This record gives sequence, structure tokens and C-alpha cells, in this order.
Amino acid sequence: MNSPSRRDFLRTSAATLAGSSIGSVPSFAQFKGERPKQAEGVTVLNPRGRVPVSFIIDDSTCLVNLAHFCIPHFADVFPDKYKQDWKKLPRGIPDSFVREFGEWCREREIKGKYSCIPYPACVGWIDRDMPGWSKSELLESVKLVREFMMPNWDIHPEMVTHTWAIDTKTGRAYDERDDKHMENWEFSQNKSADELANYIAYALKPLKKAGLVCEGITTPGGFGNKNRDALARATYQACRDVFKTEIPHYFRHLFTDPKQSVAPRVEFAAGIDTDKPECVVSVVGCTGDWFGGWDGLERGTVDQFITKDGKGGRLPQVIEAGEPTILVCHWPGIYFNGEKVGFNIFKEVVQRLNNHYQNLFWMKNSEIARYWAAKELTRIDKADNTLTFKAPYACPAFTVRMAGRAGGAVKIVIDGKPTALKEVTKPLELKAGTWVQEKDSVSVCFDLPKGASSVGW
Repeated sequence: MNSPSRRDFLRTSAATLAGSSIGSVPSFAQFKGERPKQAEGVTVLNPRGRVPVSFIIDDSTCLVNLAHFCIPHFADVFPDKYKQDWKKLPRGIPDSFVREFGEWCREREIKGKYSCIPYPACVGWIDRDMPGWSKSELLESVKLVREFMMPNWDIHPEMVTHTWAIDTKTGRAYDERDDKHMENWEFSQNKSADELANYIAYALKPLKKAGLVCEGITTPGGFGNKNRDALARATYQACRDVFKTEIPHYFRHLFTDPKQSVAPRVEFAAGIDTDKPECVVSVVGCTGDWFGGWDGLERGTVDQFITKDGKGGRLPQVIEAGEPTILVCHWPGIYFNGEKVGFNIFKEVVQRLNNHYQNLFWMKNSEIARYWAAKELTRIDKADNTLTFKAPYACPAFTVRMAGRAGGAVKIVIDGKPTALKEVTKPLELKAGTWVQEKDSVSVCFDLPKGASSVGW
């Protein structure tokens, strides 16, 4: 069967969908839905006037090294494409490494997304048993994700197994061994939104049972790539049904073409003037996996992300464009067979970012999704020196700029109660509750409440 490998599929998808210039409407844009009026001369800036940064970790779960167990499944369907000696790969990725990685990131306030595949390659269920490990080991591993990782990392299912599709009526993998019954390839491409929502909810429920909270999902391989409208609507339905998520989000796309915008896509917005707004946000990655690959076999390089002088590599391109800079990796490559090759590359990437930029702001994917939903769906009216907001969603550190000079103290009014904001001397000092006077404009940062509020002087 002349079919692409999983890695080729992702690269082809990214290349096919790329091509629009930054700031233009991409050719693959999905239904945006409603948009409100926003006054001329007012700009919604990035949070705190900084560039959001985030780190997406794919192919992670509790205990299991997905690469070891998924490669033979892929090879059953594409024997000519998957010839790695998978038995030499570690069976597991130890919790001691998860803690080491998590502690290093926590010390630096690094945030992102960490997948937790509920039934990785059909080995076992994270809310029940994981053959090859004791029950106590599984419970401790789930606890580590729940209590240590979850505060700074969104937890996503990467569908149910990341390999064979599951019949949700029986809980067993389908008998067929072909690409039409693999999550990464054709299984999802002709399903309705309701069918996909049922499948995604099936992946979410074991995570909920394990005490994990999910505001979004990650697609395994090419899942939903030819069925994007249904995927977006299904994400919304499943996350709302299982977790009552206010703003569901999903990670499906990454683009490395500098001409292609990587700003989040706020899709299917509806009811934004009501008490029950709806939308789903597509969070977009900006790098390939240049750490160690999904199979932990291909060593990456730091310079692909950012060169030592800070002038080359993919990340400076995105940072200079002011768009969320979301790095993408796969967990087996970060661990890289116990050598920590990918982890060390990430450490150097972070160090180089810190050496060359002071305007970065690490955020979880859900935080970026919320900000972009508020940015695009909040109505903004302007009268004299007052901005009035009608927001379908609350949003921390909402930051706006308007032309002019403040004629006095800047204040925010919520429920008729004015509160003075603190003036700071430069934009990099902006945080919630502050404002700054620049040469010909005023920038204000505040926690935007749901509903009505105003800012002015």
C-alpha cells in the first residue's frame, strides 16, 4: 500500500495548508461565526503587551513510552514505512523524568499542553490498569500528572489509543487492520460531528474518572484533517458535555512557513450577545518537532528553533510577528531513550529566548484560547475618553491601546464601581490593574469581566 508515513502525513498537511501571508485570511479558514463591532482607533494587544509562548507536548501519557508500543501497530498497516527496531526502545518513560522536567519548567514559569492518552496503543487504561506496571505505580503516575503537572499544563487526550480506533459500543478495537480503522489516518475523515463528538467524549471520560481536567483535545496524526468543520464542532460538543468547558480548544495544525499566520482561530462563534456564548478555538503550533521526534530516533538541533545570536531559526520569525509562539514536541523525543537529548535541546532553546527577549509571556493553550476568544468576540465602543466593553467571556490581563493622552487617573468601572488603575512607566511593566502612557497612545491592562465594563479617564 503506497501510503504516507505518519510523519510525512503531518508534513504534507502543514505544507498543503500553508501559503497565506500573515494577517490575511487563510485559505483553509473554517466558519468564524459572529463577530462584534469594535471601535476604530482601539487595538486589542497581546496579554500585557507581550508575546505569548507555549509548549505543546504530544504522545505523552502515564508510564507508557508510546513509541515502543505504537510502531508495531503502524507497521501492521504500512510494513514498508515502519522498519524501526521498536523493541530496542524503552517500554516506559519513568515518573522521575516527568518530575525532573516539570520541576525545571515550574522554576521558569513555563506552561503548555501535556497529552495524556487514555488507552495508549491498547496497552491499558490510565483510570484502571496498565499491564507491566503495578496498580500503585499507575495511581502514583496519574497523581503526578494531576497534582504536579496540571496547574501549569493543559491535559489533553490524544484520542483514545493513538493507534487502533475503538468501537465505543464494545470498548474493543475494530477487527480490521487497515488505515480506515486507525485514528491517525482515515477513521475520522468521513464521520459526522455527532459521531466524532461521541468518540472524543469516549476519550475524555477516562481522564475525568482519573481526576484530570481537560479544556481541549489534541488530534493524533491526521485525525480530522480532511473533516475539519466536523472536528471543530465535535470538540466543542464533547468538551462541553464531559467537562462543561466554557471555551473548548483543540490542537490540529502547525505551520513552519514564515508566510503563514499561526494566530489562533476562533471558530463557530454564536450567541456572543447572550448569556450563553459559544465558540471553539484552534490553537496553532509554529515549529516542527526538532527535539527528538515522535519515535525518539532522530536527534534534533537547537538552531532550527533559534540560533545563538537570536537572529535565525523559526522562533524569532513568529515573535517578531507578535503571534503566539507555540513550540511542538513529542514526549519520546524529549526523553530520547533515557539520554534526555530533547530535554537538553529545550533547555538551550529557553536559555536563548531569555537571552534575547524580555517581552515573552508563557501561557497554557487554554489561556491563549481564552484570550483570543475575548480579543475577537468582545464588543468595544468608544465615546470621548471612555471605552465600553461587552464581553461574552471573562479574560485575565486583557490589554487594549487607544490613541491620545490620559487627562487624569485611568479607572475601570465594573457594576457601577470605579477602581483606579496604577500608572507604570514603560510597556514591559504592564500587568492587570495598570496603564502606561506612550508617546501618542494609552495602553491599559485589566482583568476583563464577563458582561459590561468600561475603562477611561
